[in-house]
Amino acid sequence: MRARDKVAVSALRATLAALDNAEAVPVDESALRGVALEHSPVGAGVTEAVRRELSEHGVAEIVRAEVTERLETAAQLTAPVHADRVAQLHAEAAVLLRFLDGAPTA
Repeated sequence: MRARDKVAVSALRATLAALDNAEAVPVDESALRGVALEHSPVGAGVTEAVRRELSEHGVAEIVRAEVTERLETAAQLTAPVHADRVAQLHAEAAVLLRFLDGAPTA
C-alpha cells in the first residue's frame, strides 16, 4: 500500500465495506417506532449492538462475491470507451483473488 496502488486500495476498501455490512446486525424497526421521546433509552452505549462474527468461510464467500461482481460488470461493459474501466475491474478482481489463495472453499 505504500506505493499507493489505487487499484488495490479501491478493491480492498470496497471489500472491507462489504464485510462490514455483512457483520451488521439487522435492526428491529418495530422496536424503533412508537417510542415516546421520554421513554427512549438514554446513556452511553444504549444503542450499541454486538456485531456478528463471520467465519473464515463466510469472509471468503464475500470476497468471492466481490470478485464475481467485478468480473460480471467487466463482461457487461463491451463498448471500447469502457476499456479502462474493464481493465481496472479485472485488476481489482486479481487483487482480491490473491487473498483467496489458500482460503477454504466449502
